Amino acid sequence: MRVGTGRGEGRQKPMWDKERRSVAAVFAAHGASSGTLASRLPWLADHLRLSAGTLGIALLMTSIGAVIAMPFAGRLVAHLGTRIVARTLICVFSFAVLAASWMPALWALAVTTAVMGAAAGTSDMAMNAQGILVEKRLGRSIMSGLHGSWSTGVLVAALAGSLAAHQHVSARVHFAVAAAVITAGTVWATHSFRTTAAEVGLVEEKTEDVPLFVVPRGVILLIGLVGFCGIYAEIAAQDWSSVYMHRTLHGDEAEAAFTTGMFAFTMAAGRLSGDAVVGRLGAAATVRACGVLGAIGGVLVVAARSPVPAIVGFMLIGLGVSVVVPLAFAAAGHAGPNPTLGVAGVATIAYGAGMAAPGMIGGIANLTSLRVAFCAVAVLAGLVALGGGLLGRNAPDTGQRAETIPTSTAGDLASAAEAEALLNEG
Repeated sequence: MRVGTGRGEGRQKPMWDKERRSVAAVFAAHGASSGTLASRLPWLADHLRLSAGTLGIALLMTSIGAVIAMPFAGRLVAHLGTRIVARTLICVFSFAVLAASWMPALWALAVTTAVMGAAAGTSDMAMNAQGILVEKRLGRSIMSGLHGSWSTGVLVAALAGSLAAHQHVSARVHFAVAAAVITAGTVWATHSFRTTAAEVGLVEEKTEDVPLFVVPRGVILLIGLVGFCGIYAEIAAQDWSSVYMHRTLHGDEAEAAFTTGMFAFTMAAGRLSGDAVVGRLGAAATVRACGVLGAIGGVLVVAARSPVPAIVGFMLIGLGVSVVVPLAFAAAGHAGPNPTLGVAGVATIAYGAGMAAPGMIGGIANLTSLRVAFCAVAVLAGLVALGGGLLGRNAPDTGQRAETIPTSTAGDLASAAEAEALLNEG
């Protein structure tokens, strides 16, 4: 946390608030790419005549690409900075979604989704690292709100997909328009990123001090396992809610996309209000309560025999997983002096859940049914509730340390803290 430094800090806080808004916009752009794809998965599956199992293979490749890329992401961000990595790879992500709609066969779709996953995962790590740096500078919790912006992007994109499907707009046209809008928004938002030590007047850090390959250990590993459970439930609901509604409950494409939108709505609402709730209840109690809600939602989805209970179930899952991933990233980022490496470690494990979820959901559905496959979502949400205490161990200190530290000492401590926080950003 950055302690108080008097009038200079007062002048810098509006600048950091502007950067927080810019990071939030980048989160929203990333989420919009995910929501655009998720909302039209029924079209993609019907277009290529994919079963639930073969669609699961294509989605599995997304996470395989991410898991392969993630351990190297810390070094990439250290070398290029979060601005360049986030800007470039979110644009690649959005155009990979467009390319997926033109693929002629499963193998080509799988290659495309692997590239998509590598771009999405690495840019995700970069924007989370940037968010933690801003959180450190502001001295207050902002990560849940930033992930709320991501969920808002998913929501807006899903509702746009529902409208496009209702109007019988081809997914190719829909994806092309979405890619253009997302690219323009990302380029604009990343202009305000302050990503290098030189830009904040500090000594440049050494890129060679950052390991090429990040392996999570210790408390980072445990935090990552809680994140694994949360992101499994999140990805299962995000990627399969529309397919579940369309194929299991026999809704049309518009209803299927609307279900994804409602999941995204409650997840966004939970994340946008998450910082306030965490401030009142604490991170551990908040995660435990959300885990219980997610488990109840999973049970509702499995038991539903008509669309309305299933939609309510997916909405509860969205609320239940809403704060898990942002608090896992925040806990990892605050667990040591280097937020980039902490986030990269947790992201490697969390994207393992992303690798497991599509394949497991699709594989189980192929052998039994999607209903049976969603039983795992209820179980893992329950495990989130049990592991919630781990995410409260490294909550950002928002106390009044600056009031008890002399100004001259506080200035020195602030410079040291920021120097550590900006490791990898040269």
